Amino acid sequence: MEKSKHNPNKDFYGKNLSGIEILIRSLIEENVEVVFGCPGNAVLGIFDALLDIAGNIKVIFTRHEAGAILSASGYARASGKPGVVIVSSGPSASNLVTGIADANADSIPLVVFTAQVPTKLIGNEAFQEVDIVGITRPITKHNFLVTKISELSNTIKSAFYIATTGRPGPVLIDLPKDVMLEKFTFEYPETVNLRGYNPVHSAHTGQIKRAAEIINKSSKPVIIAGGGVTLSNASGELRELARKINSPVATTLMGQGVYPEDDPLSLGMLGTHGTLYANIAVSESDCILIIGSRLSEKTAGEADKFAPNAKKIHIDIDPASISKNIKVDVPIVGDVKDALKKLIPLVKNLNTEEWLRQIKIWKEKYQLKYEQGEKIHVQYVIEKLRELTGGNAIIVTDVGQFQMWTAQFFKFLYPRTHITSGGLGTMGFSIPASIGVAMSIKDRPVISLNGNRGFQKNLQELATVVLYNLPIKIIIFNDGHIDITRQWQELHWKKSFDELLIDKACPDFMKIAEAYKIHFFQAESTLDVEPVLKKALALRDKPVMIEFKTIYEENVYPYIPLGATVRDIIEH
Repeated sequence: MEKSKHNPNKDFYGKNLSGIEILIRSLIEENVEVVFGCPGNAVLGIFDALLDIAGNIKVIFTRHEAGAILSASGYARASGKPGVVIVSSGPSASNLVTGIADANADSIPLVVFTAQVPTKLIGNEAFQEVDIVGITRPITKHNFLVTKISELSNTIKSAFYIATTGRPGPVLIDLPKDVMLEKFTFEYPETVNLRGYNPVHSAHTGQIKRAAEIINKSSKPVIIAGGGVTLSNASGELRELARKINSPVATTLMGQGVYPEDDPLSLGMLGTHGTLYANIAVSESDCILIIGSRLSEKTAGEADKFAPNAKKIHIDIDPASISKNIKVDVPIVGDVKDALKKLIPLVKNLNTEEWLRQIKIWKEKYQLKYEQGEKIHVQYVIEKLRELTGGNAIIVTDVGQFQMWTAQFFKFLYPRTHITSGGLGTMGFSIPASIGVAMSIKDRPVISLNGNRGFQKNLQELATVVLYNLPIKIIIFNDGHIDITRQWQELHWKKSFDELLIDKACPDFMKIAEAYKIHFFQAESTLDVEPVLKKALALRDKPVMIEFKTIYEENVYPYIPLGATVRDIIEH
């Protein structure tokens, strides 16, 4: 991150400071605004100093380390800035693992600080010692164990640089207790030079020209836009390119909002639960431009049958993501924004009228739909939510059928407005992630969507919501079942619903809301939906919980089973 023009640390350069104070001064140097953490014995000194020294850094204490890491992730996803986490040693550190893996899967920049036992005790099975560096090595972009205080400030600078450059991701720094109590001369480096780490930013001009030649010869192009467009802040360039070449745009789950889904060129989401017309268009295309997506199996299906007649161009800042799952004709390594800026002047205004006419026919034939009745359908709630907010809300989805229905029916218009766990599919994501989002976004409603099971994974963070009076609107879709697991069981296995899929121990959500002193509303019929949403949204400065009692019999369609193709799609 760039330094601020006014450096509040200048008077401390050249002075002997403790490791704790060097950490705090380093966070100030990196312009950190929010830190998420949990108090614990090994980090009490750090938090004490943080609150004392860094008055401009807001500290959010969550009730669980899993809440802290997912809150930091939500903050990073909404703001584009790295999320920062500080937790204690041992179980506090190991409680971060799922959240770190989640951020790693979705390329979310985090800098995670964990306390550690003194260096002389490392490896001795000391009280509350875990090898968090070893545990997290496969799920971090990089991690560090600081054994010398002389290396501390340079390590922190390196961590922020690694987390935010190239393909972003989580970086962990393990801090032994004795190192943090030692003293050393404080200097914060302007730059770092990391051997072997030289991410390519500028896209190769020759490859850009090759891509332009293929695009200019195409008559049935399709753009697939992924999360890399969001991370590169390249939504404007994407829109300019699509409109210049008159190409329809499909997005991945992580790419939603980078192209407005109410635009005639939008195909909506591609993949397992994507629109049928998006999947057909990709299958029939003669030119696919993949931007900032690794094209996972959830997006592309069976790799060797993906867009069989299309020339494929792939832009990504991570060379390992290109041709990782789908072999392409023109690989372009570089920042998405830079690549698109170079590509736009070289492409022609294509005549794709016939192609767009065919896509319009598919859109009319394969519209997303559901049967509205007295009982509440999740899709209806999503559509009403969009109508009442004008699409200008931040939607934070947990994992389940409602996540897919949100992707299908909300019609996202802007990047960073659908905050969700994509690659890992982390249940329990929404409430803590919403906390981070609410710390970043103040001018739009933050709405947390949950299933009855996912809500219970991290419900302890309701205390955090209340403590900081975060005006999050928490929606629970209660179908009395474990929704998407029930769907898979029904379609693929033995339909053993009774014990596995019926949530017999589902709690009384009204009593939970009362326990945390949160405003609560409940709706049991379609007629109740709009009035309840209006009441909740009217309480702009307060947290609210809403329970919608929804039908459980409905499945998410269309549905392409994993390993299948658009030819195997289940429409209903």
